[in-house]
Amino acid sequence: MSSKDVTVVHLMRHGEVHNPAGVLYGRLPDYHLSALGREMAERVAEHLADRDITHVVASPLERAQETAAPIAAAHGLKTEVDERLIEAENIFQGKTFGVGDGSLRNPSHWKHLTNPFRPSWGEPYIEQVVRMMGALGAARDAARGHEAVCVSHQLPIWVTRCFAERRRLWHDPRKRQCSLASLTSFTYEGDKIVSIGYSEPARDLLPAHLTGKGGKNQPVGKSFGA
Repeated sequence: MSSKDVTVVHLMRHGEVHNPAGVLYGRLPDYHLSALGREMAERVAEHLADRDITHVVASPLERAQETAAPIAAAHGLKTEVDERLIEAENIFQGKTFGVGDGSLRNPSHWKHLTNPFRPSWGEPYIEQVVRMMGALGAARDAARGHEAVCVSHQLPIWVTRCFAERRRLWHDPRKRQCSLASLTSFTYEGDKIVSIGYSEPARDLLPAHLTGKGGKNQPVGKSFGA
């Protein structure tokens, strides 16, 4: 098979967000990268500088657009927008929600926590997969024989990888392998995914609690992704 038939699509999670209140921001506007998040984006841009990137596309949310910007600039490209790369819908958007903050003891929330397999608190996993696979296919077509970068969000990236690897979609959120500014890279031969790789170009910039350096290994942050 010739190189013209091989295309790589890097599905990238955005960098750290400025969120001092600890809000589950979901699809809310005006959540931007922190200074560290901007450094993460620059680091990945440097990491990909010598790669054959011909297409850069991102979720419409600010944190994804800001993460994509230095990568696109390094290759003289414009960042395209694909709504299908957006964060998953979540009923708890705008709230501080997690173990220990009282939310789990609020009876009004219980009805949204009945089915972790769908999940009952937000956009069904399979619906996320359908839209994300469509976005990956469009990026593959735009970069045939080259490489593309799609900047998205933790949960949609993770369930897409699970689907492509023929694993179940429901999972323990604490065990997602999808750190801030990470790359989940899909290699296509023609239209077929033949391999999936994972890398963390900005791992040394991750806060200690996300790498296990601060104690017990906790590879992800908020329970419902970001």
